[in-house]
This record gives sequence, C-alpha cells and structure tokens, in this order.
Amino acid sequence: MTTQVVKTDKQPTGLYVLFLTEMWERFSYYAMRGILVLYLIKVLQFSESHASKLYGLVTSLIYLSPLIGGYIADKFWGQRRAIIVGGILIALGQFAIASNPTLSFLYAGLFLLILGNGLFKPNISTIVGELYEQNDPRRDAGFTIFYMGINLGAFICNFVAGTLAEKIGFGWGFATAGFGMILGLTVFIWGKNKHLQGQGKKPKKLTKEEKLANPNAPLTTAEKQRIAVIFIMAFFSIFFWSAFEQAGASLTIFAEKFTDRFIFGWQMPTSWFQSVNPMFIILFAPLFSKMWLNLAKKGMEPSTPAKFVWGFMALAFGFLILVAASYVIQTTDAKVGIFWLIFAYMFHTMGELCLSPVGLSLVTKLAPVRFASLLMGTWFLANALANFTAGFYSGYFGHISNVRFFGTLVIMPVVGGLLLLSIKKYVIKWMNGIR
Repeated sequence: MTTQVVKTDKQPTGLYVLFLTEMWERFSYYAMRGILVLYLIKVLQFSESHASKLYGLVTSLIYLSPLIGGYIADKFWGQRRAIIVGGILIALGQFAIASNPTLSFLYAGLFLLILGNGLFKPNISTIVGELYEQNDPRRDAGFTIFYMGINLGAFICNFVAGTLAEKIGFGWGFATAGFGMILGLTVFIWGKNKHLQGQGKKPKKLTKEEKLANPNAPLTTAEKQRIAVIFIMAFFSIFFWSAFEQAGASLTIFAEKFTDRFIFGWQMPTSWFQSVNPMFIILFAPLFSKMWLNLAKKGMEPSTPAKFVWGFMALAFGFLILVAASYVIQTTDAKVGIFWLIFAYMFHTMGELCLSPVGLSLVTKLAPVRFASLLMGTWFLANALANFTAGFYSGYFGHISNVRFFGTLVIMPVVGGLLLLSIKKYVIKWMNGIR
C-alpha cells in the first residue's frame, strides 16, 4: 500500500468557518443536554428513572433524525440550505422550552430540536469532508480540529447556561442555548460563499442525456464494500456510545448525589461537570491531530479500526475508575471528591478522540458522493441506538449497586474492542486502500 506524501499541514480556510458554526451549535445542544435531566427532576418533578429514560429517548431521536436530514440535503436542498433551516428550528426549540415550564412547551421544543438537528448535524460534517481530496492525510487531523470546535462550545455552555439555569432559573439556561444557535447561524451565513469552495450547494440536476447514459448509476463492488465498512464501524460504535453517553444521565446524578462538590466552602454546580469532557477535548485534540499527521508522514498511522480499539480500551479504563470510586462510597458511606469523576472523564475523552472524529472522517472518505449526507445520517443512527440504550440503562442507576452499574460499563467497550480486533483485517481489506 502506498502512503500519500503530506505536502502541507495547513488546513482549508473553510474548516474554520465550519469550526465556529459547529462550536455555537454544540454550545446550544450541550447547554440543553447538561440541564435537561436536572430540569425534568427539579422543575417538572419527574422521577430520576423517568427523567433518564426521557433523556435517552430524546437524544436517540436527535441522532436518528439525521437520516431524514441527510436524504433531504442529498436529494433536494443541498447541505447549506439544510444547515440554515436546521439552525433556525434548533433556536426556536430552545426558546420554546425557555418560554414556559410546562409539558406542552417542553415536548414542542424537543420536537423542534430533533427536527433541526436532523437537518444540521449530518450536513455540516459532510461539508467538512468535501474540503479534502479522498486520500488527503490532513482529513483525520482536520476532523479532529473540527471536533475541538464542537467541544469548545460544549465547554463554554455549562459555565454560562448551566450556571444561569441552576442559580437564576432554567428558562435562562435554555434561552442562552437558543442565542448560541443564532450566533452559529450568523457565522455560517457570513462565511459560506467566501470560504466553502462551492461545497454544499443544491444538488446538480442531471440532463436528459446524462440520465439516459447512466440511469441508475449502479454502485461498484468497491463502493458496496466501503459502504459495508461504514455500517460495520457504526455497529461497533454503539458499544462505545452506549457507555459514553452516561455522561448526561447517570453521571450527572452521580455528580449530584455522590460527589462532594464543595471547594473552600463554595459548591460547584452539578452541570459544570459536563464541561470536563470538552475541556479535555480542547487540551488533547491538537495533540491527537498532530500525532495522526506525524504518524502519517512516517507511514505509521494506525488504521481506523485500530484507532477504534484504542478508544474502547480508554473508555473502559475510565469506568474502572468509577467502579473504584463506587467501592469507596460503599465501604465508607461518604461522598467522593471531584477528581474521581475528572479522571474518569479524562480517559473517556482520550477514547472519544480515537473514535468520534475518526469515525466522521471515515464516512466522508468511504461514502459515494451522491450518498454522502445520507450515509452520514446512517452513522448517526448508531448514536441514536446508543443514546436510547444509554438512557434505558441509566434508569437502573440507584436500583442496583453503583459498583455493579459501572462494572457493566467496563465490560461493554472491552467486548466491543475485542470483537472488532478479531475482524480488523477483513474491515481493512473492504476499505480498498483507503485509510
């Protein structure tokens, strides 16, 4: 296999427009994610189990809806229009929840968030991939930088929206999330024509002659195999995200009930723990980005399946820390310090950087151009199933021992990693030379 020589480390300018757009959209999403369970429990008087299950259902639908949004963009609108309409719906959804603390406004707002995310999420990731040639070794590094933008928004939002929600009122938190989405839309509309190299426009309609010459555009064997790899890797990502997505539910409750959050007499808001993971993303993402580029230059970059396996093992180790913390709580009948959760999140973050941006990059490398956004939506389908599973499993938190609860979350990614390792060579073969 030949390795493409890296001519420059400089990333396309359009990447930074998309970076800022995604940063503010993720500010909006993670602000909602960080306070939703607390809002359901404290304001709408849901039980912890009911709140966790609704959280899982909502986040799963948020990741399921990109299937529809990807199809609409590929077939009718193009990615740009889908992003703009999606952003408007997201902002309206946040403002709806903020405006009135009732079930009707909650469900209306969540419905708008689900629709908006379906249009926004797959299409902005697709445009990032279109900025690169197929085997451009800057692609994984570029997606890691893009991913840092996601987490910069996630880091900031909890200090702003989370603090306003817990100290003043939850409506302020959701409204702040809405304004964050408006800022993201402003950046995208400003920069799309100048910096996106013509990417993401309305799909070109074939002429009558083109349709007759190639009516069905059948997939080649290599394309079919590459699409199969997308589905295989999406399936294995379920093992990862089902455990990782405990952050918004069971880990939030763990922080609220079992973690000593007092620092010199001041109690840290529970929602601030949602900023620990993105903080580590911001710190580690440039290092991982540089590492992948340096390894690519030396012809030593691990394959995508190998990176996934690394991610599984790091995630498992993070939950092993929480098993130990739970054992301390069980034997001492006292809360644990904040560093148990912080170190767990640190290893979760390392795992995430080996899997999530790499997975997004993989889809854009392997997907045929005419199905790019649809297959990106398929990738997020795995997140949908994982979020539903995560919310369902979170419902058992407090009903079984914490040691057993987190112990299961150690086993799940280890099993996924070992299964993937056993078929790694077949997956690489079906990638047909694409790293």
